[in-house]
Amino acid sequence: MTLVRFAPSPTGYLHIGNARPALLNALFARRTGGQFLLRLDDTDAERSTEVFAAAIEEDLAWLGIVPDLFARQSARKAQHDAAADRLRAAGRLYPCYETQEELERRRKRQLGRGQPPIYDRAALRLGAEERAALEAEGRRPHWRFLLEGRTVAWDDLVRGPAHVDCASLSDPVLIRADGTYLYTLPSVVDDADLGITHVIRGEDHVTNTGVQVQIFEALGAAVPVFGHHNLLTTADGEGLSKRLGHLSLRGLREAGYEPAAVRSLAVLTGSAESVRAVPDLDALAGLIDLGEISRAPARFDPAELDGLNARLVHAMPYAEVSERLAALGIPADSAEALWLAVRANLNRVPEAAEWWRVTTGPLEPVITEPAVIAAARDSLPPEPFGPETWKAWTADIKARTGAKGRGLFMPLRLALTGLERGPDLAGLLPLIGRDRAARRLAGETA
Repeated sequence: MTLVRFAPSPTGYLHIGNARPALLNALFARRTGGQFLLRLDDTDAERSTEVFAAAIEEDLAWLGIVPDLFARQSARKAQHDAAADRLRAAGRLYPCYETQEELERRRKRQLGRGQPPIYDRAALRLGAEERAALEAEGRRPHWRFLLEGRTVAWDDLVRGPAHVDCASLSDPVLIRADGTYLYTLPSVVDDADLGITHVIRGEDHVTNTGVQVQIFEALGAAVPVFGHHNLLTTADGEGLSKRLGHLSLRGLREAGYEPAAVRSLAVLTGSAESVRAVPDLDALAGLIDLGEISRAPARFDPAELDGLNARLVHAMPYAEVSERLAALGIPADSAEALWLAVRANLNRVPEAAEWWRVTTGPLEPVITEPAVIAAARDSLPPEPFGPETWKAWTADIKARTGAKGRGLFMPLRLALTGLERGPDLAGLLPLIGRDRAARRLAGETA
């Protein structure tokens, strides 16, 4: 069975750039009848928090992603240690004692000589006595993986034939001097132990794949199928990061965006499909062919998100938003009428609260065209107001004054709502009610 994973670090809130790999993995699992694993890569004890861990699960659930399986890297240290011991025994993991300052000086010398700034494996030339002397000075080793100087090739789900020349890379540090692991080894060990069949991630990991394939092989583990998709950027081409709070999934949710709009744009941007709102996850999964994803960066434009969101909102039935309208303080006996009257003018559901304020006041009317407003006040029909009241009333005002078009409707809109634009007043008038309408037409705050 296909098993994919999304492996964020709980060191901040997920942003729209994280949504892309999360969704591509979840949709790939749906399309292939597989399973989706959420693995929290929480080995950074100083920065990982339970608040962020809980937020990740909440944000994924908001997107419609419910993991089939769950794991934490921090609970698997014994497996990581055992793998490190195996690599040491095989001569593929070796201790290095250089400080960061020494390594930086060495890189500068290499660059000055026109040499590639890769690690020269000086630590491999140290004898036992030299290592003992360095440790006696108080130095503790960091541990590097000994790369084989060969090209690693694979058939990428997105990019097709791909390769990395490992001879051009430094032996990567897998374990810090304080004994903590960097990302690379725990990720390989967990992917192997948990049975991950496909690793779908951003193209910024392509070089990592060359290294990780060698680690899989050194551990005698099956190598998963890899796919490296293009990355989402801002509309200006800037890379996305956790510091862009306005593009965090939490921020988008709090701003009133629909999850279907967010996931549609996060997935379809930079693909062969036209960007459109796809409400259903299964339908979205059917549209995504990893082999058709563009190699160019995928620009995420918030203005495009607004358009997608508005189209979804305009089509929403009242039953789908009733609880959200109640949470906005809109009474149940008026909520459906309000929703049907205003939804075509909304970009986001929470904006309905502003139109509830407009209909119920208090509101400062704007009085123009006194003759039109006087005729409107004199001909205001009795309640109850219904769907035909507006048409009959404005026909009467037109007959009395000769006003028509903008000269008729704009003065009424300004008096009744205080605004130049908005929903059709035929739907708003019954919500405003006769008493409030009369007072607004008289220029009173109501």
